[in-house]
Amino acid sequence: MKNNSKCTLWCILYLMACSFTVDALPKIVSKLGIQQKTIQGVIVDTNGIPMAGVSIIVKGTQTGRVSDFNGTYTIPVNASDVLVFSFVGFKTLELPVAGRTQWNIQMEDDITALNTVEINAGYYKVKDKERTGNIGRISSKTIEKQPANNPLAAMQGHLAGVNIVQNTGVPGGGFNIDIRGQNFINGNTEPLYIIDGVPYGSQSLESNAVSSTINAGNVSPLNAINPNDIESIEVLKDADATAIYGSRAANGVVLITTKKGKIGQTKVSVNFTTTLGQVSNFLDLMSTSQYLEVRREGVENDGFGFLLDEPSFDFFWPDIKTWDPNRDTDWQKILLGGTSYRNTVQVSVSGGSETTQFLMSGGYQKETTVFPGESRYKKWTTHSQMNHQSKDMRFKINASTNYTYEDNLLPQRDFTNLAYLLPPNAPKLYDDEGNINWENNTWNNPLAALDEKYKAKTHLFLTNVGVSYNLLNNLEIKTNLGYTVYRLESLKTLPSSARSPRFGFTPENYSSINTNMASRQSWIVEPQLQWNQQWKDVDVNVLVGTTFQSQSSGQTVMRATGFPSDELLENRAAANTNEILQDEDSKYHYHALFGRVNVKYKDRYIINLTGRRDGSSRFGPDKQFGNFGALGLAWIFSEEALFNNNGLISFGKLRGSYGITGSDNIGDYRFLDTYSVTGNDYNGIAVLQPTGIFNPLFGWESNRKLELGLELGLFREKVFINTSWYQNRSSNQLIGIPLAATTGFNSLTGNFDATVENTGLEIVLKTHQVNGQNFQWTSSFNITIPKNKLVAFDGLESSTFANRYIIGQPLTINRLYHALGVDPDTGLYQFEDYNDDGNISSLGDKQWIEDFAPQFYGGLGNTLTYKGLTLDVFFQFKKQRAYNNMASMVAPGFSANGPVSLLDRWQEPGDTNPVMRAISGFDPSVFDVFEYQTESSAAVSDASFIRLRNISLTYKLPTSLSSGLDLSVYIQGQNLLTITNFEGPDPEQPSSAILPPLRQITLGIQCHF
Repeated sequence: MKNNSKCTLWCILYLMACSFTVDALPKIVSKLGIQQKTIQGVIVDTNGIPMAGVSIIVKGTQTGRVSDFNGTYTIPVNASDVLVFSFVGFKTLELPVAGRTQWNIQMEDDITALNTVEINAGYYKVKDKERTGNIGRISSKTIEKQPANNPLAAMQGHLAGVNIVQNTGVPGGGFNIDIRGQNFINGNTEPLYIIDGVPYGSQSLESNAVSSTINAGNVSPLNAINPNDIESIEVLKDADATAIYGSRAANGVVLITTKKGKIGQTKVSVNFTTTLGQVSNFLDLMSTSQYLEVRREGVENDGFGFLLDEPSFDFFWPDIKTWDPNRDTDWQKILLGGTSYRNTVQVSVSGGSETTQFLMSGGYQKETTVFPGESRYKKWTTHSQMNHQSKDMRFKINASTNYTYEDNLLPQRDFTNLAYLLPPNAPKLYDDEGNINWENNTWNNPLAALDEKYKAKTHLFLTNVGVSYNLLNNLEIKTNLGYTVYRLESLKTLPSSARSPRFGFTPENYSSINTNMASRQSWIVEPQLQWNQQWKDVDVNVLVGTTFQSQSSGQTVMRATGFPSDELLENRAAANTNEILQDEDSKYHYHALFGRVNVKYKDRYIINLTGRRDGSSRFGPDKQFGNFGALGLAWIFSEEALFNNNGLISFGKLRGSYGITGSDNIGDYRFLDTYSVTGNDYNGIAVLQPTGIFNPLFGWESNRKLELGLELGLFREKVFINTSWYQNRSSNQLIGIPLAATTGFNSLTGNFDATVENTGLEIVLKTHQVNGQNFQWTSSFNITIPKNKLVAFDGLESSTFANRYIIGQPLTINRLYHALGVDPDTGLYQFEDYNDDGNISSLGDKQWIEDFAPQFYGGLGNTLTYKGLTLDVFFQFKKQRAYNNMASMVAPGFSANGPVSLLDRWQEPGDTNPVMRAISGFDPSVFDVFEYQTESSAAVSDASFIRLRNISLTYKLPTSLSSGLDLSVYIQGQNLLTITNFEGPDPEQPSSAILPPLRQITLGIQCHF
């Protein structure tokens, strides 16, 4: 591997040296008997506006130019030449020179742009019209219309087959994504992320020991990618599109391409935004009178009513006996009712000549939360990109660099659960002197928790360089190099001042700090060779390459306890005790050979063959290499003579693919005996604890993918329909095989002979209803109907997974008790006794099945433009089931508030109310009853919704009003309206312990000059 790396380095140095001499080589400016001349002109769009960046190429040659900022161009030609004018979103023009010297061109809009839009497929680009695989795409135009902090947020609802859920409304949190369902039993659904050709690790480096109570231990590294710097996002889904990435693409691939400079005069762009955010939905909770009514009733039902008049028992029920019965506080407004503010500024400078283009940008963001206190999230981003090519277009080099710094300061805990559970007559937050009020030590003041801090700082440095040289007109050698460093430093403080004085905590016996220091760095080198040849009706394109990748990561989690003062909490040296909770270092090496052969016949019959041989350090001897590949076919039947001048079908394509991808996503060193330092000593000697067992026999997971697709352009492509059916079968599952406790280990990594199947139907519809000079109206619609099931699992009945999975059912099922309502005689919940043993237990009676995966999901968008005014409206929808309020608030009479629905409770024998009798929590004989209810069919309900995900209104000022500047003002909305019958905080993120995504309004101004 070292020799290969040295060879690659020498090739790069050689090519860079060539770049300084290639322009000085003698040039043949004419051939014998042929005279050259120059043609020039101006290129405009349908509205007469000059177009910069239009590609002008002499057909069949390497000679080409690009129009400048004013739309002008100059190119040397021969009288017999044909010029090809092309630009994304416009129809390609092929026009003979025919003796012209001055030629002004007007480009015509291409409604679907199938012939001009190039789709990024990773190692190569392909015209949308000619792709054989399934690739979803959103552009910067869609991303810029959303106040998103994370690229995944901008993708929600826009792409068929891509299901994305935001984990929390707290800034800096994470997202869950699955592309065409869950393929593997180990639960991993993360796709492969590629940013400008460089793989990017998306796994969070946060530790649960630090942030489990504020963001569930999930700090998404994708937060470090500024959406404003993104040009496009492509999602590779089927085998044809993903197999060239081999084992890394089993869950799909997300390609992020950042913005690049364009030919023309130097252009400065400035964008300012201000965003206001609030919780979109408050629960309908009980008032003080309602709460106290059921609270007293619960005490009496449990047989302790006689103690309510005993002063000596005031400490048992302060909410009933000592707190002000006339106080009625809406804790949702106090703890969640604030307004978050997000201010951003983005500045970029771009431009360049025909041979060299550049772009530099910088962004700053500051965001607060809806919680009380001084929380804030800050982010600084920089992005630079440079393209250069020699005048003869043989040598090309591009380089980009991204740097991001995030600084997050939040409370250590999410206040959402407290806002729902605090009694409405709980004491005042502050006493008359303005101090934290402990109300005679009868409660835990929630504002004291503001003394507990969560801090996280991240650094991202990502750079890549691509170098290419055309050895011949049809043979190109190129190399892609990338380097990434991502670091996370976080801490959680727990000072004694955040606890009630009744506990007697001091900094010496209580105060502590948990810290996490984690990093991940990687490099990649990918030499490639691309050859293309055309013989009359046959076009052949061949790509071969190799990948060398190395990644190292480390994480140290520590806890320090006992401090002289809370002021010294962030100084671990002052602690009485320091413990190492986790200390890990790992390295991952990856090597692959890959290739692609694409054959096109008569521009209508296309064969695409891709393959990859992967080698991974995560497997033992003789198991390290795996072979993956795919075959894609496409027939553009609208090119047949039968469809000439067809007024209905202007474009039609049938495509299909089949192939195998794999996965090594199991972590490092799982095939070896592994040990960890416990942080404890034995007689002064550090203790090593065994953490893994040697198993060299397990190998690659595999995912066999089959797809059939039909694409239609109707009425001169004013209507475009893309329909896809897919079937993915994942086998040889890598799972932690449970072991007996006597072995000293929980599990052994190995392969299970189990098969998981994902099938589905995806429909994408795009229409262009009106395309007038002053008014345009376009629409887009997508829907995905997925289905997941466990097809086979040898020995499931006798394995430890028997109580989790069922053959023929999805992996996303939950086994629950079957709720039968309230017993009219006892007032307690009843459940079906499936095994007829007279007892309710999890082993035999959790037989009710609920699937929480969406039944279907998608989005609907409309864009209307009138002169300088543009309105975008996008709705997201999803059909699904989820846990409701009953999962966390089930017993009226507890010392916690709940929804007003708890008032509909059983009160006397014969009642048939849906809620059990009130209880105080002091009768252990009924504990199991309400716990079973939280895990029953009654705790699940329909969580379907239609959400106004985004709305944007943009006005581009006429130059007469903007002093000649290109000036736009806009207002955007996010999560403004949700139509649902779900009784809970949010149907998409239903947990009552997590802050739901916020409703946001953004005001912005953008200026180009």
